[in-house]
Amino acid sequence: MTTIAVHGGAGDIPPAELTPEREAAYHAGLERALRAGESILAAGGASLDAVVAAVRVLEDDPLFNAGHGAVIAANGICELDAAVMDGRDLRAGAVTGVRHVRNPVSLARLVMERSPHVMLSGLGAEEFALEQGLPPVPNRHFVTERRQRELAAALTANAAGFSESLMGTVGAVALDAQGNLAAATSTGGTTGKRWGRVGDSPLIGAGTYAANDCCAVSATGHGEYFIRATVAHEIASLMRYAGLDARAAADRVVHEQLRQMGGAGGVIVVGRDGTIALPFNSRGMLRGSIDTQGRLTTAIL
Repeated sequence: MTTIAVHGGAGDIPPAELTPEREAAYHAGLERALRAGESILAAGGASLDAVVAAVRVLEDDPLFNAGHGAVIAANGICELDAAVMDGRDLRAGAVTGVRHVRNPVSLARLVMERSPHVMLSGLGAEEFALEQGLPPVPNRHFVTERRQRELAAALTANAAGFSESLMGTVGAVALDAQGNLAAATSTGGTTGKRWGRVGDSPLIGAGTYAANDCCAVSATGHGEYFIRATVAHEIASLMRYAGLDARAAADRVVHEQLRQMGGAGGVIVVGRDGTIALPFNSRGMLRGSIDTQGRLTTAIL
């Protein structure tokens, strides 16, 4: 029994932005990520390998806010965050504020597997990447024309008017045939953010969490709220201690706790029994899954 789910951002997506061409491209990108992860699971591979493979596909797709296509900070630089967690032993790795790493999710995994730490930031993370043999890329590798337009709009509106339509993060959660769970999340953050800002994605228990006794979670949305609510761990705790299933626990956190705080976004969750939950309290969330029966679905609104 295996399953995998992915997300590519949540928010209030204006109809004008969701042209038929872009909608088709979103569906295709989500499916490519799912297929990349599912091919590993189908061959008996580990859930950790599957989620990293799925997220790497999304990091390389300019439609999504991670890697190439990430949003731009107020200083004109892309600063990227990512995290991974292995449900077998609660090992985790994360990086924040990296500017020259093509696939931050892969660096997060290296932090977990080849260092005694959980999180590295900024220059320290960049130096570690070089030590591990990851070739650097120029920061312009991540920049797209679309993100430059969005930054210009954000800086013009400043605090008075700009509202991000798609609060972007990408992520994946998976259950492998051995019953192991894993989660991975990657993001460029928010358009026009203060450089040095860290959201929920790389924070274990906020935007990313996995434990074999309950679930794997990856979040997307207004990160400051997800941090304050420790969303991913809260879902896991409701399953672990209150006996809720994945759907009930995720719904309670996303539709009750987050909404009461004013936070918008969603999560993808896979329970240890293979149950998939994809709740969101915004107008839409780019999401997809392949369930235990092998059925593939992708959706936006």
